[in-house]
Amino acid sequence: MEQRLDGKKIAILATDGFEQSELIEPKKALEQAGAQTFVVSPKSGEIKGWNHSDWGEKVAVDLSLDNAKPDDFDALVLPGGVMNPDRLRSDQKAVQFVKSFVADQKPIAAICHGPWTLIEANAVRNRRMTSWPSLQTDLRNAGAHWVDQQVVVDGGILTSRKPDDIPAFNDKMLELFASRRTESEQTAAQQVS
Repeated sequence: MEQRLDGKKIAILATDGFEQSELIEPKKALEQAGAQTFVVSPKSGEIKGWNHSDWGEKVAVDLSLDNAKPDDFDALVLPGGVMNPDRLRSDQKAVQFVKSFVADQKPIAAICHGPWTLIEANAVRNRRMTSWPSLQTDLRNAGAHWVDQQVVVDGGILTSRKPDDIPAFNDKMLELFASRRTESEQTAAQQVS
């Protein structure tokens, strides 16, 4: 069954050094499902991707982190790449942005090294998760139960390992994001009942 995300607004938090396919492919899947996507970054203008072993494409930043409000979004995507999440987890505004999604129990999809930022946001304890293999010790030390699987969903947090897993990641991401109602949908449903 095709998942529709019409009316949903999705934040994609990234900075220079994001793994190109891990931002571009999920963004494309979300938009094809009807969602509006917004690349949010500590930088304004453009951010530069990493394509496996060299610099890749530039992507336009839709909102600077200073101007982005978590309440305006229904879900969050955290692409990987080594540099991108390493920089984000050192940025307190980025960590606070992620913490807001966790606190509001909004769905989050993180791939590859993306869970590093979830560790800083104190969002991994007692969760079943996966990631790029080199993060397994970091996740375990932060209290997560790490497993080597294409995609893992625990509560509202979806994690995946690597670019090869993007088709499975995208399918589960669309399913997870479609299963969560927006605040306006919840309000409308309450008014009807």
